[in-house]
Order: sequence, then structure tokens, then C-alpha cells
Amino acid sequence: MADTAATTDQTTPGNPARRRAFTLFGGLLVVIALVWFGYTWITGGRYVETDNAYVNAEVAAVTPLTGGVVAEVRVSNTQSVHAGDVLLVIDPTDARIALAAADADYAAALRKARQTLATGSALDATVGERVADIARMQAQVAIAEAGLTSARIDLDRRQALAADGGVSGEELSSAKNAFATAQGNLAAARAGLAQARAARGSANGQQAANAALTSGTTPETNPDVLAAKARRDQAQIDLARTVVRAPSDGVVTQRSVQVGQRVTAGTTVMNLVPVERAFVDANFKESQLRRVRPGQPVELTSDLYGGKVVYHGRVVGFSGGTGSALAVIPAQNATGNWIKVVQRLPVRITLDRAELAQHPLRMGLSMDATIDTGSN
Repeated sequence: MADTAATTDQTTPGNPARRRAFTLFGGLLVVIALVWFGYTWITGGRYVETDNAYVNAEVAAVTPLTGGVVAEVRVSNTQSVHAGDVLLVIDPTDARIALAAADADYAAALRKARQTLATGSALDATVGERVADIARMQAQVAIAEAGLTSARIDLDRRQALAADGGVSGEELSSAKNAFATAQGNLAAARAGLAQARAARGSANGQQAANAALTSGTTPETNPDVLAAKARRDQAQIDLARTVVRAPSDGVVTQRSVQVGQRVTAGTTVMNLVPVERAFVDANFKESQLRRVRPGQPVELTSDLYGGKVVYHGRVVGFSGGTGSALAVIPAQNATGNWIKVVQRLPVRITLDRAELAQHPLRMGLSMDATIDTGSN
């Protein structure tokens, strides 16, 4: 009995220390619980998050602007390219022939325009010549009229003398012949004057027609020359377009063209994904978006890098419709067995370019997004 009492006396003093340890531990748990419940009460609803988020980008479709047979393909899938890099080359033979023909047409049109301009100067001289012809024929008509008057007077005199026998029959016949000749000369002169006037009218018409073609223009600004020049420029552009270049920086994906393949203008031969400008489409439930506004900060993590790499972004805006509304076959809810389903609305989030360059992402990768709705 003495040994038992001694043992009890030795262990009893240790019980209060154990009780104090348990009390402190319990109090710490209570404090932690109070802090957690207080934080939840203060920030309740401030943060909304979803794991239904994916990396996206504005994909650039590479489409040749001219058709032909592919001579070279200089890139392959997964290759990074910069804006202006050569992606593929189309056989330029046909384009070079078309350019040579357009050059010839342009030269011919320019030569014709210069010829038309020179013809205008020649027509001006012709019109002046026809005016001189009219003046000459008018003088000839005046001479013929004077000759006819003289012949008529001479004939009248001889006819008066013939009645008294003052002139012989031969002289009278000569006077009549002279009068007839003077009449013929006048008729010929008048016909020549009419012909000269008609020639001047024709020359004036040709001059007017030529002036309509050349008025206010030079050979270089002639409409036919400009049209030929436009065709030549188009041929030059078509030749330049046989070399297909990258429209922007990006990674080559879905390349579907091979050497020897004939492509047509507008056919997509590959896509470029601008990974350095990637963004995130986060599909939040409609019940989460009550306080979400553009410009609010977002923290994101990727399954690719795990939770140690945190991206920072901003809300850009909201899609114009939910995923189900914009589906190829949208849901039809006007039925008797309709069941309400919470819809998700895509929210676009931009990413910090520096963080994206340090930890690159690719289209379609999964992301976790948390929006701080209490920042504004």
C-alpha cells in the first residue's frame, strides 16, 4: 500500500500540465476557426473561381492570294515564325509570263497614246491646209465669175453687131464658145469650193474626235494607258504573291500543303497560333457572374506547370451568349420534360505578356481562374 501511494503521488503532479497542453491546443483550434469564419464572412462572395477555363488565341489562317503549283514549303508544324518569314513558294512561271504580257500591253497602249497625240498635231495642220484650199477656191470662183461677166459682155456686143453685119459668123461663134467656157469654169470653181469646204468639215470632225481622245491628258494619263498600267501592276502583285509570307508571329499548326500540290487562292494551307498573345476563356456559372466586371484582376494556374506558377490577368469582357446557345445545335427548352441546367458564360481574360513569355502556354491547355470581384 505504501508503494501504491508513492506512485500516485509521483504521477498526480503531471496531470495539470497535460490538461494545460490540451487546453492551449483546443484554444488554438478555436482561434483558427474564428479567423477562418471571420475571413469568410468579410470576403464572402468576393472571389469566384472555376477550373472550366482553357487557353485560346486568335489563330491566323494562311491562305495564298494566287493559285499555282507549290514549289517550296519552308516551314513545318510546331515551328515558330516571325511576321514576314517565307512560308511557301508557288511556281512563278505563269505569273512571270502574265507580267511580260502586261508589260507589252502597257508599252503598246503608251505608244498608241503618243501616236494619237501626234495625230492631233497633224490634224491641226490639215485643218489649216483645208482653210487655205477654201480661200484658193474662193479666189478661183471670183476669177471665173469675172471671166463669165467678160464673156457675156463680149457675146452681147457681137450679137448686137451681127444684126447689122458688123461681125462675121466666126467671131460670133468664138464669142459664144468663150461664154460657154466661162460658164464651165465658174461651175468647176464652185464645185472645187464646195469640195474644199467639205474637206475642211471632214478635217474638223477628225480633229474633234482626236481632241476628245487627248483633251486634258498626257500619254501617261490616257485612260487606256492607265488601264494597261493597272493590269501590269496586278500582274506584278500576282508575281509577288507567289511567295507566301507569315502575316504575324506565331507557331505553325495544321500544315496541309506539300511540294507539288496545286493550291487555289483562298485555300487555307496552314494556321499560325500567336502564342505570345494567348488569352484564357473561362466558363463561369451564371450564378457566379453577378459581381464580375471588366478590368477586375484574375489569378490563374495551369495544369502544365502546376500551382507553383501563377499567372496574373484581367477580365476583358463577356461572350455574347452561353456555350449552349452558340452551339451548332442549340438546346430546345420548349418541351414538357424541360429540366433547368445552370448555364456557363465564357469570360475572356488577358494574361501578363512577361509571365506568358517566361512560361509559354498553348491553345487548349486547362487553367484554373480566380477573379477578385472586390477590387472595383
